[in-house]
Amino acid sequence: MRGSSHKTASGRRSIFRGPMFSGNGIGRPAAVILALAFAAGPAKAQEEFPFGLEMMLDAARQGGSKRIPTLEIGEAGEVILELWCKGGKGQFSVAGDTVIFVAGQMEDRSCPPDKAQADDDLIAALTEATNWRRQGDAVSFIGTTTLKFHINTN
Repeated sequence: MRGSSHKTASGRRSIFRGPMFSGNGIGRPAAVILALAFAAGPAKAQEEFPFGLEMMLDAARQGGSKRIPTLEIGEAGEVILELWCKGGKGQFSVAGDTVIFVAGQMEDRSCPPDKAQADDDLIAALTEATNWRRQGDAVSFIGTTTLKFHINTN
């Protein structure tokens, strides 16, 4: 009888609007907690691929440089890479825990040989990655070498 109305014995009109929670203070907080739990979605959402986010390589700075490689991943998997010296674009394709990275054109930027080699090694490791895993703000690309990135949370 949700939303129905009827006349009481005294002739007054009474509207029934459905079940209400008790006034003892327990029902309303429980309902709010349940609503928030359902609105938050499944716990697996925390483990989704970081589309639309920027990540930084879990590595120490190289001598003479303040840079640490970053990946800025767009909603469709397009990537802007800023490496030890080089920069460029690429594309991620993701299906489940499988990942494919294809590097695009890289800008050389007159890199010293050691930084250019480090950039080439990083691009090769990303290209060789076959799987990915996310644990909180850490994202690992797993292949012959495992690369760990941290999602920028600020």
